[in-house]
Amino acid sequence: MTTLDPRSLLYAPDKLSPEEAQRLTADALAQCDDGELFLQFVASESFGFDDGRLKTADYSRDAGFGLRGVSGEMTGFAHANEISRDAIRRAAETLTLLDPAKGQPAPPPRKSNRHLYTDASPLDAIPFAEKVKLLETIDAAARARDPRVAQVSASLSGSWSVVEIVRADGFVAHDIRPLVRLNVSIVAERDGRRETGSFGIGGRWLYDRLFEPATWNRAIDTALAQALANLDSVAAPAGEMTVLLAPGWPGILLHEAIGHGLEGDFNRKGTSAFSGRIGERVGAPGVTVVDNGSIPDRRGSLSIDDEGTPTQENVLIEDGILKGYIQDRLNARLLGVAPTGNGRRESFAHAPMPRMTNTFMRGGNDDPAELLSRVKTGIFAKSFGGGQVDIVSGKFVFSCTEAYKIENGKLGAPIKGATLIGDGPSVLTRVTGIGNDMALDEGVGVCGKGGQSVPAGVGQPTLLVAGLTVGGTA
Repeated sequence: MTTLDPRSLLYAPDKLSPEEAQRLTADALAQCDDGELFLQFVASESFGFDDGRLKTADYSRDAGFGLRGVSGEMTGFAHANEISRDAIRRAAETLTLLDPAKGQPAPPPRKSNRHLYTDASPLDAIPFAEKVKLLETIDAAARARDPRVAQVSASLSGSWSVVEIVRADGFVAHDIRPLVRLNVSIVAERDGRRETGSFGIGGRWLYDRLFEPATWNRAIDTALAQALANLDSVAAPAGEMTVLLAPGWPGILLHEAIGHGLEGDFNRKGTSAFSGRIGERVGAPGVTVVDNGSIPDRRGSLSIDDEGTPTQENVLIEDGILKGYIQDRLNARLLGVAPTGNGRRESFAHAPMPRMTNTFMRGGNDDPAELLSRVKTGIFAKSFGGGQVDIVSGKFVFSCTEAYKIENGKLGAPIKGATLIGDGPSVLTRVTGIGNDMALDEGVGVCGKGGQSVPAGVGQPTLLVAGLTVGGTA
């Protein structure tokens, strides 16, 4: 699949040349403030192994473009799954519906020579049979771990994307984006009771890491431990109580309840709980929240965003004080600030919008064991499943997939059916302890917004939060 020049997957002499792409883009956007031609080729595959056999094996290739023009606050967008001069000309007709721009065109993104990923594709390196064999091996090993294992599901997926951004001002940038993921789910049974545990790992790298025995054995062990803990779980308590959040994946609560509220479009429109609050205290002292899309190998990382802006570290909240928002080009221009490298789109068929990359809270100085010892009665939330969030208010409801009672500073029985209820702005002010063990998640996050899904990363240290509402059945 890969070639000496991955851009050859975007251009063909009989359909479109790089020079024609620049000329067509300049013509289409001549009356616009901003915009771009976004070209993309993507190949993806997925394998699902369940009930001791391969259930699914999918492979797909797709290529296309999205042409966007921006005039003032108006956006015109057209796309096609055919990269050709004729298709681009037809798409450009959509942009004639925009009112001509009244100001100077927006300047191009700053240039960058940084490329986080090589041209190698994860799909090429390992034969089909070996991918299936890995899932068979995981299935057999998981069943051999414990007689209580009743069912095993394992999945492997990968994708490889080449993108190029072409602007009317002559700016051109491209990016290579690999992505892989392994998931293991185990159902354990005892005395007629069944409970599930799961674990996923991935990132923007090649399959080789997933094929290392240490990696897939850890996936099995973690999923099994969660399933067995849930077999012993009791009904979750209910009421307002102290909650200790584990490091890593529980940062999904931060992502959903706070991160979305820091995105530029919501704040430009005044619909976020954080709108107009730059410079104000929005969190407890020590709370520092960062979005960073430039960390190598992370699921949410990109060399450039989908508008061509290089990704970077953006400090959003520093020591509890709101410092800034996540911006794409459109909202940054209308707010009079610089883009932050957060203009993202699901594919060529979607227009970009401000989105998170890897969003996390930095570590503090507290010993996690000491934080646990402070809790007389509460719960320890180790892992989360689904949740719901209202962006305007920041109110959230999250379900725990693995959680434990805390009694007199020690972990007690695992609990089932616990939900955390609150609102993002209040949670930040109720943080009373920040561990020194900040960790990023294992690389399986998917962020949804406006009907688009993109890979994203989360993270946090162990956090002690006072006065969260816990929904339970006890």
